[in-house]
Amino acid sequence: MKKKFAILFSIMLIIVLSACGQNNSTENKTASKDKSGSEDPKIASLSIHLTNDLLALGVTPVGSVVGGELKDFLPHVKDKLKGTKKLGSVTDPDMEALLALEPSEIYLDEEYSGKNVDKFKKIAPTHVFNLNDGTWRDHLKSVGKLVDREKEAGQFISDYEKETKEVKGLIQKKLGKDSKVMAIRVTAKELRVFGTKRPMGPILFQDLGLKPANGVEKIDKNQPYQVISQEVLPDFDADAIFVIINRDDQSQTAFKQLEKTAIWKGLKAVKGKHIYVIPDQPWLDYSALGNKMAMDNAKEIFSK
Repeated sequence: MKKKFAILFSIMLIIVLSACGQNNSTENKTASKDKSGSEDPKIASLSIHLTNDLLALGVTPVGSVVGGELKDFLPHVKDKLKGTKKLGSVTDPDMEALLALEPSEIYLDEEYSGKNVDKFKKIAPTHVFNLNDGTWRDHLKSVGKLVDREKEAGQFISDYEKETKEVKGLIQKKLGKDSKVMAIRVTAKELRVFGTKRPMGPILFQDLGLKPANGVEKIDKNQPYQVISQEVLPDFDADAIFVIINRDDQSQTAFKQLEKTAIWKGLKAVKGKHIYVIPDQPWLDYSALGNKMAMDNAKEIFSK
């Protein structure tokens, strides 16, 4: 009886040790996988532009700030961020939510968070980007290097340049080679003209090589736009006008009222039927993904 009990005990001990060994083996495999860097880091992005650069490379951040006015992810990328935690706005990030995420890395926009880097460093290794330095291409390459996707960043830029060349041809066919253009934004309270600075300037006047309407280049290079009165619209003498209208009802009404004025009806662009209403997003999202989607939209517009 004692002999049988000893044999049975030995068999049970072997089974238990074997199971423990398998668990340890599984845990070791998981740990080595994490240490090898084969999985994407858990990135918390405190910039919507950096979030969209990550998305362009196929990397989804675990957390991201949202559009300030929307209090939500921007509409053109919302479907790509279903599993991403909202971290408040860039000017007022939700630190409790950030802490709870336990990110492995944090990405910051120097303009908004540069003075508070230390408090983020206490949570996780932090990378600070100056988004006013260089172009979205430079930002994408920097992000690509950090997430080991430099090849993907290069391919994305190459594909964008190819599409841009195609869209240039479509626009020249529609507007003519020497046409001058401008971009305006209609809000409930004011009318704005975009200058050569981001977000609109680079895509129109650099990427697409369009000629700025009279006075556009004189707008302060440190500001994205200048507020004007509708009376000075004719002075720009634009052959084509890209129009962004804020989504709220008051802004929509303001544009309808503008369209009824003699000033608007007398514009060269209106008479030539070269008014192009475009959405605020992705056109105002100066990121790799934003610019790609804006270029897609331009291709659609000028292919008609």
